[in-house]
Amino acid sequence: MYALATLTLPFATSTAALAETSTIGRTWPIAEPDALREIEGQAARVPEMTRAFGPRERWSAMKAASLGIAHADRTRTVVPFYTLDQDIRLPEGKLLYAKGYSFNPLAYVSLPQRLIVVHPRELDWALRTARPADFILLAAGGPGDADVITLGERHGRALFLLEERVKARLGLTVAPVIVAQDGQKLVLTEVDRRKTDRSAVR
Repeated sequence: MYALATLTLPFATSTAALAETSTIGRTWPIAEPDALREIEGQAARVPEMTRAFGPRERWSAMKAASLGIAHADRTRTVVPFYTLDQDIRLPEGKLLYAKGYSFNPLAYVSLPQRLIVVHPRELDWALRTARPADFILLAAGGPGDADVITLGERHGRALFLLEERVKARLGLTVAPVIVAQDGQKLVLTEVDRRKTDRSAVR
């Protein structure tokens, strides 16, 4: 048995080496361009956004909703009911939900992440407070505040603008505020930063 294994081993090795270097059938050179070079070439032809649309601070899409400043620690709850503005029908035309029907989306979905809503000047606090999965939303800041894109690049984290519809939907009035789901309601925890700043100094 040992002798047979010794005789067949060189043959098996040479066959494997031959298979790695052999060409079976016809071959053609690759005609498709490199995908990365294609992307880089397309990106190079896109005009610079600031040249095409002016400074970012003037873009309407970069306008965040404004909020007041939280002057007290306060916790309140909101049930984000949604009311249909049109009938919802099945493909065959049968009415499923009529216009005006109200429901609570939190009865059907869960939000694993929190929303941390702050003014730009409170971003450092938000970054310290936020968990990795949390969303940080920026309310409107002052004239000297950097825009959300610049701040996101600076801190290496995705940041989002607070939209007017989100502000209205969540019943937000001041910032900073932490929004978290608790069952079928949202808990809004408004934070008086003056207290947190004083405790950090001690």
